[in-house]
Amino acid sequence: MSSDGFHVHGPHDHAVEHAAEHGAHGGDSFSSNIAVMTAILATVGATFGYLGGATQNDAAMFKNNAAIDKTEAANAWNYYQAKSSKQNLAELAMVLPGANPAKYKADIARYDGEKGEIKKKAEKFEASSNEWNHRSDVAMHTHHQWALATTAEQIAISLAAITLLTRKKWMMVGAYGVAAVGIVLGVFAWMHIDPLGALLGASVAAH
Repeated sequence: MSSDGFHVHGPHDHAVEHAAEHGAHGGDSFSSNIAVMTAILATVGATFGYLGGATQNDAAMFKNNAAIDKTEAANAWNYYQAKSSKQNLAELAMVLPGANPAKYKADIARYDGEKGEIKKKAEKFEASSNEWNHRSDVAMHTHHQWALATTAEQIAISLAAITLLTRKKWMMVGAYGVAAVGIVLGVFAWMHIDPLGALLGASVAAH
């Protein structure tokens, strides 16, 4: 795996190439089939790896947006507190001897109105931050699903390489089985289905 994307490379690559060449020239259909299967799995694994990287990038971007909105909400709440302090001072000054109650009463009403607008703004940013955090969590969960699917395809490729060396058909069946599991996991990730979460939810509901 490189920093630029998912690449399926390993010690078995030369064995696969040799098997494909041998199968083409020597009529070894078993080796040819395994080589073709490995190429297909490598393509599927590369696709899963790319999608996993994309969802990870989305999760990071959503988390950054959440942090920005959280900062805006904190700034708004600080401004709200400043207005509250001014309102409290105006309320205190209004009852002092010699004060002009009408003037301070108008200030108090103005501060109270400004606080209402600031509060709405702060709550809006807080809600937006929570939403971005939720989207980030969902994207990160999907990334983990893609990662599991990619890992399954890598294991299947490794089993295929061992099959080429041992020529054991039961090993080939195992490679197909693991590859199928990886594809199912990939389908779950693509459709945003969490089978474990669904099972846990059903278990909790049953109790």
